[in-house]
Amino acid sequence: MAEKKTVSIAIPCYKSAHTIEDVVDEIVQQFSKQSEYDYEVVLVNDGSPDNTFEAIHRICSKNDKVTGVNLSKNFGQSAAKMAAIDYVEGDYLVYMDDDGQHPAEGIFSLIEKINEGYDIVYAHFGNKKHSGFKKLTSNLHNTFLTHIGSKPKDVHLSSFFATSSFCIEAMKTSGCPVVAVAAYLRQLTNKIVNVEMPHRKRKEGKSGYTLKKLIRLWKKSITSFNTALLNYSMTAGYICGGVGLLSAVIIIIRKLVNPHLAIGYASNMAGMLILSGLLMFFINILGEYIGKIYLILCGLPPFKVRDVIKKETIKSIEHKDTNE
Repeated sequence: MAEKKTVSIAIPCYKSAHTIEDVVDEIVQQFSKQSEYDYEVVLVNDGSPDNTFEAIHRICSKNDKVTGVNLSKNFGQSAAKMAAIDYVEGDYLVYMDDDGQHPAEGIFSLIEKINEGYDIVYAHFGNKKHSGFKKLTSNLHNTFLTHIGSKPKDVHLSSFFATSSFCIEAMKTSGCPVVAVAAYLRQLTNKIVNVEMPHRKRKEGKSGYTLKKLIRLWKKSITSFNTALLNYSMTAGYICGGVGLLSAVIIIIRKLVNPHLAIGYASNMAGMLILSGLLMFFINILGEYIGKIYLILCGLPPFKVRDVIKKETIKSIEHKDTNE
């Protein structure tokens, strides 16, 4: 009988004390129906202010295929995804959310595509159970990433995706402190595809992604492993310079034709404000790239693990307490 291949499932957890146990139970149930695959789960608590890590501790105490990782503070979902890599030992890696919106049976649809030779397989939810605001911002993000060449045009991104052993090895050996996992992988391979999948409602609560957090996420994903924005800023500079030069020529000609013509103060101020806004926007983009260079040079870690829990560790502690 052929040896089972192992699917590693990494789940960043934040404020999911009441949902994460159900998510893991569903994963266990689905794999109990499979004869071809085994599983392991890595739960990364991203500095949750509630009892999420206590829930993870309970899961680990009952299931030796689950590893709990506790980060020292909230570093963000991308950092939590990268933090899971050191504890992944499977042949495949699947990322999914902690809120129950991703169907566990969908894991096998993703893995089937990996077996066809793809390196990254994203679940595409045609009918997302999200608010109108979340759908709009998600579509804008996907569209912009396509325009700057950060993803293929016909691929829809999502937080539920599977990667091949090639990608797992690439992440383990990257040595890069930038934590935009998916952006990094998309620079290494063009074997990327979607699988259609149903989307479910959250088990409870609402998304923690505010507009501020979404903007921070966009900045990180757009400027990671991609310099397209610098090229866009140069193009915008040429356009603004050309428009300014043309406007100056028109104003001079009109003044020569009609010496008594008054040059409008309001139009000048409007032009200055627009150009100043563009200038500040592109300075911010440049600053984002320089900031990444600074973080790399100063060696600041993108995350820090405080605790790691495995069932054997729990047994060891319990045994020690009993002897004492």
